Amino acid sequence: MRRKGVRLRVVIVGIPGVGKTTVVGKLASVMRGAELVTFGTVMLEEAKKRKWVSHRDELRKLPVERQRRLQTAAAATISRMKRQAVLVDTHLFIRTDEGFWPGLPYEVARALKPTHLVLVEAKPEEVSLRRAADRLRYRDSISTQELAEEMELARGLLTVASTLTGAPMLIVRNEEGKVDEAAERVVRAVRGERA
Repeated sequence: MRRKGVRLRVVIVGIPGVGKTTVVGKLASVMRGAELVTFGTVMLEEAKKRKWVSHRDELRKLPVERQRRLQTAAAATISRMKRQAVLVDTHLFIRTDEGFWPGLPYEVARALKPTHLVLVEAKPEEVSLRRAADRLRYRDSISTQELAEEMELARGLLTVASTLTGAPMLIVRNEEGKVDEAAERVVRAVRGERA
């Protein structure tokens, strides 16, 4: 069991469409008092201050150097949060015009100081259907093979982030209709309980 008084910084990642934000929302409702922060929203606030974008999905279209500056500013803001438990909803990478850009490069991963890293996954076919049904976001259309490759890339980057930060990593499957089970698995892990 996790010692009382230890501040939790749980970074939850996953490719778009796995249901990561749904799992994070469930976690926030189960872990009363936890502060939920969406990394991209903090980046968007920084980008709007600079008048670089007007919509969140434009962030990934910015030149990599601008994304880097926004990531660093967002990580600094999040690292100053004082709550006992902070849940950070973010991505391990962003598909850009220049290639895949890491969502948790060294300076960002270290600044966030995560106590836990959680990767949410789903079957590529489920991800494809979820993306198609999401009318609130502007997502690039990619094949289920490309989705599978992105999930493989996410696992590799999760390992790197864990190595850089020393935070344990957990991979959670978010099967259709089983978000409660996925969230409960994360709660048990951050509490130090056996699955």
